Amino acid sequence: MTSDVNVPYWIFSIGAGIGVLLIGIAIFVLCQALAGTLRRLDKTLDEVDRQIAALSAPVAETLGHVGGIADSADAVVARLTGVVALLETIAGAAGKTTSLAGEALRPVIVNVGATLTGVTAGLRRLVNGKRGDTNE
Repeated sequence: MTSDVNVPYWIFSIGAGIGVLLIGIAIFVLCQALAGTLRRLDKTLDEVDRQIAALSAPVAETLGHVGGIADSADAVVARLTGVVALLETIAGAAGKTTSLAGEALRPVIVNVGATLTGVTAGLRRLVNGKRGDTNE
């Protein structure tokens, strides 16, 4: 037994229309909720923009000061580099002067040592009354 149920066309059309209307209402409600969320997000972003705008002037001023300090530090480092190079030159010259003075004074010190040895030997002879020879 098969029953052929023939639904009249107008009932099917009304049911389809109501279904499409309900889908449209659901989409409308969904879009309204999304619009509310986007409005809150827009207000939040506006507040963030306002706070960033309030901070941008002090931050820019601070960065300007930091840039000036960095420039001053670079200038000081450049001057110190020049001073260090000058000190290295002076130290090299002082080292050369020291070695030249040492070379010049070495023979004098040897001569003074020899003279002191001779004077000591002479004083020993004078005090002892003997010659420098110990074999006698």
